[in-house]
Amino acid sequence: MKRRLVLKQLTAVSLLAMSGWMPQALAADTIKVGILHSLSGTMAISETSLKDVALMTIEEINAGGGVLGKQLEPVVVDPASNWPLFAEKARQLLAQDKVSVVFGAWTSVSRKSVLPVFKELNGLLFYPVQYEGEELEKNVFYTGAAPNQQAIPAVEYLMSEDGGGARRFVLLGTDYVYPRTTNKILRAFLHSKGVKDSDIEEVYTPFGHADYQTIVANIKKFSTGGKTAVVSTINGDSNVPFYKELGNAGLKATDVPVVAFSVGEEELRGVDAKPLVGHLAAWNYFQSIKNPVNAAFIDKWKAYAKAKNLPNAATVVTNDPMEATYIGIHMWKQAVEQAKSTDVDKVIAAMGGQTFTAPDGFTIQMDKTNHHLHKPVYIGEIKGDGQFNVVWKTKGPIRAQPWSPYIAGNESKQGL
Repeated sequence: MKRRLVLKQLTAVSLLAMSGWMPQALAADTIKVGILHSLSGTMAISETSLKDVALMTIEEINAGGGVLGKQLEPVVVDPASNWPLFAEKARQLLAQDKVSVVFGAWTSVSRKSVLPVFKELNGLLFYPVQYEGEELEKNVFYTGAAPNQQAIPAVEYLMSEDGGGARRFVLLGTDYVYPRTTNKILRAFLHSKGVKDSDIEEVYTPFGHADYQTIVANIKKFSTGGKTAVVSTINGDSNVPFYKELGNAGLKATDVPVVAFSVGEEELRGVDAKPLVGHLAAWNYFQSIKNPVNAAFIDKWKAYAKAKNLPNAATVVTNDPMEATYIGIHMWKQAVEQAKSTDVDKVIAAMGGQTFTAPDGFTIQMDKTNHHLHKPVYIGEIKGDGQFNVVWKTKGPIRAQPWSPYIAGNESKQGL
């Protein structure tokens, strides 16, 4: 009797499958992909749009036939700007949800939190944000900038005649690994250019810090000692009160220019940008770049925001980490199809050398050995509408240096 019952059940499942009514879990016709971004807390201002552009990209890929003939199934989690929770959510995605890849994290402390999980479970993370370098992991592909693709060119520009000829620097950041390590690299770089420690001020504030009155007053005082620029590694929603205080203090870009590494179009959306006109940001992409690929990318994003009724859909913008997310997902798709498998080790082997025609205006490549993209560098001035006017750019993509040559002991470190 039991055998007959089992046969009946198997026959029923087969009939359901043939009729197209088989449940998704039984059909196994999807590839699960994880999205790990803060949708609440201090980093939501930056990360929510990355979740949305990831979903847009997945929808775009699915509309084109999916990957290996299967639809991508996004699994979205919210680590809520809580660094230990990033590790818990990463473990959930890999061990419980069985995703094939994860796209996510923003701050370096969140990335550092999840690294042990990805190494232990041999998961695959695509990290889409500029970072401090000094790291190269088998299980991570870094689609944002290394310091030589953002921080170093930005400071070189500030020191140039076109950039104002700064000789004194305020290194202002949020107090965690990315700003501190980046500023260690920048201090060593400035030393190599003859800048003394007495001409460098280094200041840190906690996540979510809102009172910048004293700090801005001190910047103003420090600037009386010579041509001064601020290098900002402030992250998250603290950028809003910082720039407001600059305006309140009447500190204009012509007096003390600020170049930011974590402020883009999304962070300026909804903020009165007029007091910030002339201040700078260094990225590998700006929405204002003119080319057909970028125009199509912007149109897709605006249409998606309208169709999904995203908050303030009429004013959505694109930015650098969104482009990096878009590139990363498409490159992962290409590597899976080349490997004919979602197996992590096979995909890693296929990733090196992948190319993609990007909205930044170039066909960019994943380096064959160091898990970083070759990327162009752009420096833009903030305009009154919250967009950027590009004032300097590289001739083409430059290869990332994960290990800074300005830090002792890195001379022999190359790829994996």
